[in-house]
Amino acid sequence: MLALRLTRGSHPLVLVRRLLLAAASAGVGFLLLCTLGYASGHPAHASSSVLRLLWCAVPLAATVHLAVAIARTDPSTRPRPGLFAAGLGPARLGALAAVSTAVSTTLGSVVALLFFLHLRGDLAGLPFDGGAAAFLGAGTPLPLAAALTLLALVPLASAAASGLALRSRPGAPSGAPETEERLAPAPAPTGLPWGVALAAAGLAVEAYGSRGSAGNPLPLPGRLDSAPASVLVGWTLTAIGLAMAGPGVTYLCGKLLQAVRPGAVRLLAGRVLMDEARRVGRPLGVVCAVLSGVIAASVLYTGEPRPFGPLTALGAVLVLGCTGATLLTSALEAKQARARTTEAVLRLGAPPSALRAATALRAAVLLAVFAPLTWVVAELAALPLAG
Repeated sequence: MLALRLTRGSHPLVLVRRLLLAAASAGVGFLLLCTLGYASGHPAHASSSVLRLLWCAVPLAATVHLAVAIARTDPSTRPRPGLFAAGLGPARLGALAAVSTAVSTTLGSVVALLFFLHLRGDLAGLPFDGGAAAFLGAGTPLPLAAALTLLALVPLASAAASGLALRSRPGAPSGAPETEERLAPAPAPTGLPWGVALAAAGLAVEAYGSRGSAGNPLPLPGRLDSAPASVLVGWTLTAIGLAMAGPGVTYLCGKLLQAVRPGAVRLLAGRVLMDEARRVGRPLGVVCAVLSGVIAASVLYTGEPRPFGPLTALGAVLVLGCTGATLLTSALEAKQARARTTEAVLRLGAPPSALRAATALRAAVLLAVFAPLTWVVAELAALPLAG
């Protein structure tokens, strides 16, 4: 009840973020149900059905990542002295975030089920003259237990991840606010070497899995089931590696800004990047991985007539939308975390234009570093696949 009351009294932007999460949950639920419908309608293609299910893990992971970012920026789950005094410590705030996330994602799963049943014709006849019947398994019985299990994946995974993220967030058991003023730059992230190693391993796995397919323009998922599983494994390793390396690269960008006699704006922009490297760097790495995959796919599919099917297009939209929304939400979280520092800088007499210039400088240096990195990873991924 507390989660529902907080939802009703939330700011409109908070409600928009929760509706966005519900829409992403609906999209992933629909993909999972389409995979189940295909498996029930094509029992002889078991391996193809399993590969379709594996590809659904990519938008599922993107949705869970978005759910965690939205939970961390939710004002109702932010540690405050009044909540601590009422007994809402880190554990209960984590449970509150899990319940709020479960409500949004469950709403999306219900919408996905109703839409799926409508397209199959189970509610009131086949729409679109039966055009969607082929990949939905219309006319075959749908296992209810399997459908409910698949629909529960997004709410359970999102709620568990959000609860753990909020539970492990630094709290203030004594009643003090969560955000404290830092007296030294933040320590450097330690995941850069491991991230580089994982990204290189992922590219190697993709190259190994594409052997013997030289000249074949469909090594990546054209219609959700046309790629070898090794390509999916390699791309996943590359994405994890870039996500691990993102904080380290962001920290190095902050160091770069402060090199060679920095002025006040460069010094402020560099220190903020160093302090927020872990919070913003990981979503940047994920966006880098997703965009590199999109660039590689565009290179491989140049000149091919209709290489993408409707389900692949939906999955791509979900992954791109969720990763972009996660990056924007993480940037909002970073802005909220440095609110007290910004007020202190303004009290010291700094003009607001200097803060805006520091923000623009941070965005420019991140774009200058991550854009070439994305292009290099995309070219390395597409080179062996294109033969």
